[in-house]
Amino acid sequence: MSQLFSDLALRQVFESDGFVVFPEFVCGEELIELTSHVDRFLKTIAPTLPPDQVFYEDKEDPTTLKQIQQMGDHDAWFNKLCLSSRFRTIAEFLLEGPVVPKNLQFFNKPPRVGQPTPAHQDGYYFMLDPCEAVTMWFALDEVDEENGCVRYVKGSHLAGMRQHARTKTLGFSQGIVGFPEHQDLQDEISCPAKSGDLLVHHALTIHRAAGNQSATRNRRALGFIYYSEKSRENRLAHQAYQRQLSEEMKQSGQI
Repeated sequence: MSQLFSDLALRQVFESDGFVVFPEFVCGEELIELTSHVDRFLKTIAPTLPPDQVFYEDKEDPTTLKQIQQMGDHDAWFNKLCLSSRFRTIAEFLLEGPVVPKNLQFFNKPPRVGQPTPAHQDGYYFMLDPCEAVTMWFALDEVDEENGCVRYVKGSHLAGMRQHARTKTLGFSQGIVGFPEHQDLQDEISCPAKSGDLLVHHALTIHRAAGNQSATRNRRALGFIYYSEKSRENRLAHQAYQRQLSEEMKQSGQI
């Protein structure tokens, strides 16, 4: 394991803050290769995916692509990236043991139309016991306050799961009730990022993002989800929730 992954100080930051940042996690030729595969996927595979796997801010306008689920299920290169790469090694280091790769997603906030992401905890969707998992947010574009950088509530993972309720935000069906509380604003930290930077957060860490106010700049990222091997997923409840959510989105015309 490289020094980058064996630095116990990084794990201590993750355990205390609920998130950790790896600047220039991918760079140079490796970053060029990765982004070229993203472009290939978006051009050749995304248009063929079923509506419950690819979401648009406006489903009649392909330039408003918002989110793609399970990229590894549709492409061998991304399957390998999720299953056997440094991303998985980071997850195993931070969770202190073997992990189960669950998802590799594409996220975007298109210029002007990219909507805010409501404050939420990923663990609410995961339905795990214990709730031990990480989400990785890998920047493909430069991201700042204007186009919607991620905001974390430092240390919020230590207080457990907050109450969630339905939102109307496509791709983020649940948001925290009563957010923000005073302490949320006191502890919130904005995390601008450059292409190739990696942000990793615990499944209980509260996070959100503003909409994209830029007239020209996308806000693209890849999201990796890994569960601790020690956690158990309530699969029946999770599948039932996904079916219900899909039906609701169809009825509302979102997909």
